[in-house]
Amino acid sequence: MAQPMWRRLTVRRLTIWLSLGLVCVTALFALALLRGIDRQIADVTQTYAVRNSARELTHALSQAESSQRGYLLTQNRQFLELFDEAMTTVADRRSQLLALTADDPQQAARLDGILGELSGKLAEMERTVELATSQREDEALSLTETGMGARLMAEVSRTLEAFITDEDAKLVQRNDEIDRYRHGLVVALMAALAAAAVLGYALLTRTQRQVSALAERHSGLVTQNEALEALVAERTRDIEEARAHAEHERQRVEALLQDTNHRIGNSLATVSSLLALQVMRSRSEEVRQALEAARLRVHAVASAHRRLRLSDDLETACASDFLQPVLDDIAATQTDDGRITLSGDIAPVLMSSRDATTLGILVSELVTNSLKHAFPDGRRGAIRVRLFAGADDVAMLAVSDDGVGMPDGPPDEGGLGSVVIKQLAGQFGGAPDYQPVAGGGLCVVIAMPGLGQARTVAAAME
Repeated sequence: MAQPMWRRLTVRRLTIWLSLGLVCVTALFALALLRGIDRQIADVTQTYAVRNSARELTHALSQAESSQRGYLLTQNRQFLELFDEAMTTVADRRSQLLALTADDPQQAARLDGILGELSGKLAEMERTVELATSQREDEALSLTETGMGARLMAEVSRTLEAFITDEDAKLVQRNDEIDRYRHGLVVALMAALAAAAVLGYALLTRTQRQVSALAERHSGLVTQNEALEALVAERTRDIEEARAHAEHERQRVEALLQDTNHRIGNSLATVSSLLALQVMRSRSEEVRQALEAARLRVHAVASAHRRLRLSDDLETACASDFLQPVLDDIAATQTDDGRITLSGDIAPVLMSSRDATTLGILVSELVTNSLKHAFPDGRRGAIRVRLFAGADDVAMLAVSDDGVGMPDGPPDEGGLGSVVIKQLAGQFGGAPDYQPVAGGGLCVVIAMPGLGQARTVAAAME
């Protein structure tokens, strides 16, 4: 199957090349024929010009001889004028013949012989007219009666007629050559047309096949494109379904995590309530204080869990989203009906959910210590909590109050609150720095490099 197709293609290509070659050869042959025809036409034109000049020379010579005889017989000056005009025409036609035959040596040599005889006849006629003009008519008539002039005229006429006959033969020959060239040109044109027809048919057939092949390829591409579009649409639907399923699962996991944190917070709140009941039933002041401190810490942990809100990635939380609610819970339960004002300036710092819970407990412990020690005897005041980015974008926590401060020097590091604060701060790679406030009060500053760079929500989104 492949070999016959290959043979057909080879034959088709060979036919195209042969047709193209034949067109080119025919075109060259036609150009050569056209040049030959142009050359023959130029020769015919030249021959016509020589023949006509020779014929006009014969007529002018006959006119000169007739005018000469008329003048000799009648002595009429009009014949003399006609003779002069005829002689002028003869001289012009002789010069014209010399110019026309200058490029043909053979023809020029023959013409020189004719013109030599012509010069003798012209000299004889001029001599006769000169004698007649000089009142020597007898001598002129005797010269005429010798018959020499008639013989010269007959010889010149005979040679001129032979010359004209030869030129007529040349015209016939060249006309025949032109006909042959014309027939050859017609044959060449017909061959060129036939070759062009074959070439056109071959090219048309090839073009039709190529167009058909292109149409089939286009149809195949359209079919493949439709199949690809259907596949892409199917894959897109699968991706959308998978994305919707993933989003549903994420929301479910988020709801479970939030519910878990809320349940832990509620459970810890229940423990806090139980501790509060135990405080109320206990009679020992020392036990009551210990139980109350434990209750407050459990309540802080419960508040941190209840207020924790995870981001979309379910791994991080924004400090401003959960610390401010924790502060609100503390203000609602421990500020003694607004005696102490609690405010927060919390930057939207991103952190892990574990660090967020620990940070909430640390803030609750610091605020609780300020409430317990900074405002004795019903003293009013304010507590301010700040979370911000310090040098090198390290997260900084500052809890300040305008209470009684620390008159007795550094805090007791053996106290439970100080131990808890120190341990919680250590989890972030920092330590509490107790700084007195001008005018009274205390500020506890904790650098937390363990949180990494304090990235805000906007920076994380960028």
